[in-house]
Amino acid sequence: MPKEMGMSREMSMNGRGGHLYMQTNEVKNAIIHYHRSANGTLTEVERVATGGAGSGTFKPISGQESAPNSFEGAASVILSPDRKFLFATNGGNNSVSSFAIGEQGRLKLIDTKPTGNAIEGKSGTAKSLAYSPSKDMLYVVHSFGPDHVRIMSVSSDGKLTPRAEKYTCNTPDKPHRVPTMGVLSPDEKFLLVGTTFDVPIAISGTYPDGSPILWVTGPNGETRSVASNAPDPDGIVIHRVNADGTLGEGSFQDGGGGSPFYIAFLHNRPDTFIIGFAVGDGVALGRIDEDGRIGVGKVVPIDTRRGKIAELCWASVSPDDRLLFATVFGYSHITTFHIDGLELKVAKDPACQIVEGDGTFRGLCGDVSSGPSDNWVSPDGAFLYQIYGNASKLVGYATKPDGSLEEVTSVAIPYNSPEGLAGF
Repeated sequence: MPKEMGMSREMSMNGRGGHLYMQTNEVKNAIIHYHRSANGTLTEVERVATGGAGSGTFKPISGQESAPNSFEGAASVILSPDRKFLFATNGGNNSVSSFAIGEQGRLKLIDTKPTGNAIEGKSGTAKSLAYSPSKDMLYVVHSFGPDHVRIMSVSSDGKLTPRAEKYTCNTPDKPHRVPTMGVLSPDEKFLLVGTTFDVPIAISGTYPDGSPILWVTGPNGETRSVASNAPDPDGIVIHRVNADGTLGEGSFQDGGGGSPFYIAFLHNRPDTFIIGFAVGDGVALGRIDEDGRIGVGKVVPIDTRRGKIAELCWASVSPDDRLLFATVFGYSHITTFHIDGLELKVAKDPACQIVEGDGTFRGLCGDVSSGPSDNWVSPDGAFLYQIYGNASKLVGYATKPDGSLEEVTSVAIPYNSPEGLAGF
């Protein structure tokens, strides 16, 4: 083990905290590296340019000039399991950057390469990453297709080589689908891709009052929801990973709720995962078999008295698989769930105080929102970190056994644009 990697691991395991990384997604994109102290507080260490472009405050998915959650995605910043590399998307120009993680968690840019998808309009939409260490392959998901998933091989020194293969989440009668993220099954045999819309708001448009159009005319002339898994149960796309790291043809399967946005596998049950539903306002437990077929349980909803659609879009599972921390984009807070075997139940709703934005952004439910997006739980489960883009804050919470969250730190971040959290 390299000396610097050993020091980084020791730091995260001996009570001295660890490290957290977030991309600014500014037009000149950068990774912000924070030191995470033993009591959960954050201190900025450095900002390292990615060599690529973010979208800035512009939100390609809706065409808004300034709004949080630019790409309707997750996992735009990830670490290799051995903590040797950090990978990040550059959504503005459809590229990916790789970094070496050195002494004290510091980053050194290794490479920046285009994904292979052309830029159409003001911004690209590369947004989500999954890495297979056994195949040395990186999978890159884009908001807009038709070539939603592109792949890159990763050399032993972190260099990236874009490949020609490309894969779609579209179907013949759904040419504008919007995937949200890609995640590998723990055995690296399958890539699961979550989705949110069959028609993005940038295409469906808005009403005169600015609210999004969520019902459109379908191929049969009837009105239908733009949600990707309703009424057609085909919202999760599953690809078998071939021996060379390429992907098999996508299998379109029932995601269990309106928009199966986020997928997170449990740490100790490799065939079991959680789905967070942007449309569906809750979470569900799913399982995958050795043939890549999934079964999804009943959606466990949050309190939606404030209005639907609440947009429960991100989730982190505690290391002991007992708590689920779910970000509710439209309501500006986090809800926690207890995981008990195959049962999910609400623990605290909400689990923390609402974080107010500047009043310029509204969620699909119509509520003014601070646009919370990616969250990340520390390896010991003691702290949860949450991006609130419209409030220009990254907030850290101490986690409690009953699911409640107590704020312990808050740092200023760029307005509206940031996304992606990863660390150790």
